[in-house]
Order: sequence, then C-alpha cells, then structure tokens
Amino acid sequence: MKAAIVALCIVACVYANSDQEAKVLRSEYELAPSGDFQYAYETDNDIQGSAQGKLKPFGKDEVALEVSGSNSYKSPEGTVYEVKYVADENGYRPTGDHLPTPPAPVPIPEYIEKAIAYIAAHPYSEKKE
Repeated sequence: MKAAIVALCIVACVYANSDQEAKVLRSEYELAPSGDFQYAYETDNDIQGSAQGKLKPFGKDEVALEVSGSNSYKSPEGTVYEVKYVADENGYRPTGDHLPTPPAPVPIPEYIEKAIAYIAAHPYSEKKE
C-alpha cells in the first residue's frame, strides 16, 4: 500500500506542471523488507524529488513512519521553489524560503497568568448535600 501511495505522489508531482511533454530522466525506488524505503525522481523540466522513510518505535506497542525528503520545481519565471519536509508522529512539517512563517508568540498578559495561578491553587469541587 505504501508503495502505491508513493508511486501516485511521484506521478502527481511529475504531472503537476502543465508541460505534458516532460520526460522522466531518473526514477529510483527501493523498498527494504523492514518497511524502510527511499525514492528519487527527476524530469527534464526541472522537477525533482526525493524521500527516505523508515519505521520507528512509537509508544509501547506502536510504530510510526518517519519520512524526510524534498521536492523542487522551476516556475515559468525561472525561480526554483524547494520544499524540504519531515513527516512523522508529530505531523507534516515543511520548510522553504517561499513558505509563510507564523508570527512570534504573544506573551500572556499578567492578569491571565494570575487567573491561571488562582484556578490552579483553588480547584473546583462540587458540594455534596
């Protein structure tokens, strides 16, 4: 199943560009018996991608798939866009110069900190009659 998903991702990336005449210059895929995998592809219209994935223990009786990789393409204006990513039990975390970044965290106001401290010191309990 994982192999089918990866293959579909590769095909989607290759055909994402409107250039339907692009030729695949390189396409590699390896799947180990352990479930680890790696792939790489490149087309003649400057689309590239690669990733490595491995199973790792997560929790007591569970495993998580950890994947790291990158994808890049050249825009019609000539700008190269690259996204590097890690995907694991904590979610998908992409990075790239063209991606927006979140604003800096806003400090918690003092009155909110006092309210939280008060609530922690005085937990709610229902009175029983």
